[in-house]
Amino acid sequence: MNFKSHLDEKEVFQRVANAAEKLNLKTYVVGGYVRDLILDRRKVSKDIDFTCVGSGIELAKEVAVGFDFHVPLSVFKNFGTAMLKLEDWELEFVGARKESYRSESRKPIVEDGTLQEDLERRDFTINAMAISLNREDYGELLDPFDGIGDIKRKIIKTPLEPNITFSDDPLRMMRAVRFAAQLNFDIEAETFFALTENASRLKIISAERIIDELNKILLVPKPSYGFKLLFAAKLLHQFFPEMVALQGVDSVDDKSHKDNFYHTLQVLDNVSQMSEDLWLRWAAVLHDIAKPATKRFNSKVGWTFHGHEDKGAKMTPGIFRRLKLPMDERMKFVQKLVRLHLRPIALVKDEVTDSAMRRLLFDAGDDIDSLMKLCRADVTSKNNKRVKRYLENFDKVEQKLLEVEEKDQVRNFQPPISGEEIMEIFGLSPSKIVGEIKEEIKEAILEGKIQNKPDEARELMVEIANSKGVFPVKDLPKP
Repeated sequence: MNFKSHLDEKEVFQRVANAAEKLNLKTYVVGGYVRDLILDRRKVSKDIDFTCVGSGIELAKEVAVGFDFHVPLSVFKNFGTAMLKLEDWELEFVGARKESYRSESRKPIVEDGTLQEDLERRDFTINAMAISLNREDYGELLDPFDGIGDIKRKIIKTPLEPNITFSDDPLRMMRAVRFAAQLNFDIEAETFFALTENASRLKIISAERIIDELNKILLVPKPSYGFKLLFAAKLLHQFFPEMVALQGVDSVDDKSHKDNFYHTLQVLDNVSQMSEDLWLRWAAVLHDIAKPATKRFNSKVGWTFHGHEDKGAKMTPGIFRRLKLPMDERMKFVQKLVRLHLRPIALVKDEVTDSAMRRLLFDAGDDIDSLMKLCRADVTSKNNKRVKRYLENFDKVEQKLLEVEEKDQVRNFQPPISGEEIMEIFGLSPSKIVGEIKEEIKEAILEGKIQNKPDEARELMVEIANSKGVFPVKDLPKP
């Protein structure tokens, strides 16, 4: 297979080829760019990796000086690599190398090597191909481990014996699942068996690197496939025991509950059809995470999981912290959706009050749309008529929410009267009574006793204050 016409289309390849010829360095395009080119996934990658038999740093410097304008160059001497930034492209240069590992570490001992040695140290055959930039075989594909064949067969396979590949660098086990999920490939049988054999080695990998791969799995169109592979290979057990605990079904007196692991994966897939938002997908993963902790058997009603939404919300920060996920507004968003995910289900009855709608809008705020997506995704019954009925009910709920929001404007509720205004009108200092007045006004608005307007709120404020023996010391603002 020859890629000369593709190389000729992009000036950067000629520049690298000319610099390599000037330095007398055998140079190749390698790795993910080659794989994506064969898979016609060029839009996915904006990175190009170049390997030369010699100094990658010297080659990068030679390429950089060949431009008429400044090209940012970053050199990483400890790793023997260099990177050029060219518009929205990143060009990485490295010398061909071979690696050896100690059992207690994933940091390799690196030595100069041949192209063959460089390719065989790579994780998978589909990433162990190279395209020549050398004059004598320009554009030709070098494929010593039949990566092309594995692409056609749609399998993930290691170039070397897989136990060596995964023991050397256990992060490659997460990458195997990630590539399988992204490309919708199978993992070759011997390679998959090696995942299970080496799963415990994942413990030497940092949580940051594991979660980076897990988030990439979460962002594929159908993430359940990746999670099923992680579970079957016992990789999920190494870093996410709470999710593993969801798997399984208990039965007492012929009463069983659904398998909450596979239910969670169905919810995750359903959400993924509606949104590419990573954090909404995390909410799907965690929405039932506390079911094992709240599972009880009642002889009259069967299995119950009372309070799993509140317990799950309490568990969310700890899980995020341990997995090295962000502890900022993104965590709070996930936590909120976990806590509220049962609330809309209670609103499917016709007799539900406007007050209940107002309270949901108040509690969800701008995240109400995401919450409704999660709730729709949570309908996973095998009974199609039941699913259809539930989703039609959610349509009614969403319409009712729109009507209440338009009328009462409580989605992002801001008190019509501030604590400062209450203190000024009644001559109060910061105290419990100020908070009580604000809370009673908020409750009156949510209950529909008054509208969310300053003049009605001030009138009620005076009534509440008077009932507490507090009276204005200055006139109220005129409406």
